[in-house]
Amino acid sequence: MDFEFTQRTPAGPLARYVESVWHARGQIPYVRERIAPTGSTVAGIVLGPPIRQTPADGPAFLASTGFLIGPHDRPLVNEPTGRTDCVGVVTTPVGCRAVFGVDPAPLRGRVVDLGTAWRAAPGLRAELLAGSGDPDSMLDRTEAVLLSGLDETVRGLPRCAVAVAALEAEPARSIAELAAELGISHGHLDREFTRVVGLGPRTLARVLRVRRLLEQIDVQDRVAWTRLAADLGWYDQAHLVRDVTRHTGVPPSAYVAAQRQFLDPDDPAPGFVPER
Repeated sequence: MDFEFTQRTPAGPLARYVESVWHARGQIPYVRERIAPTGSTVAGIVLGPPIRQTPADGPAFLASTGFLIGPHDRPLVNEPTGRTDCVGVVTTPVGCRAVFGVDPAPLRGRVVDLGTAWRAAPGLRAELLAGSGDPDSMLDRTEAVLLSGLDETVRGLPRCAVAVAALEAEPARSIAELAAELGISHGHLDREFTRVVGLGPRTLARVLRVRRLLEQIDVQDRVAWTRLAADLGWYDQAHLVRDVTRHTGVPPSAYVAAQRQFLDPDDPAPGFVPER
């Protein structure tokens, strides 16, 4: 496949707020792809032909210079209009405000212009376009810009980071019990979490549980859906099917079939559903 993808996980102060930075270049062998939610906010700096992003409940956004995808709990359709050339930033659930200076709650389920939302984006894009085109150099520069603008003073962020870590470890746990462990009311946690993360804690927990499921399955093998449902806290397989369908946009069998047909078995891409 004529497609190169370079990704890294930042270290140091950025690690709490940025899950990954990446560069994608090439031609995908399909028309579009559905991308399941992860609980993150995603920025894309478009260096080549425009890329169309369509959220489940909103209008399509044609990004000619960049896009910012808010937190969401349903799949988004990514559709390049030509050969992809894009640098991306994926925040952790608590990273949107700290990294981009943007409140995530108003962005929920939306895609907006990156240059309008993040003031550092136009300058960074100009630097990337003027550079050598080397992926590692572009990611170095992107991390440097992210670090220079990092704001760790977001109110409620430390407590929400603890809550997110608890839900990542055990997505099916009680939100009321989590709030009690944090020493606040259930309602207080809901409000603070939604302001910092952009999704409520129960919504993020559902997203994280499906994400863990998709990361665990081997699409090249027979998938033990019943066992996975039990292991990850679903009441039964029917509830797992409902949640996977909502989060990926297709039933589990169609998800597995699309991954088998289009994606490299040696390079898993959980949550991606290629389409003709």
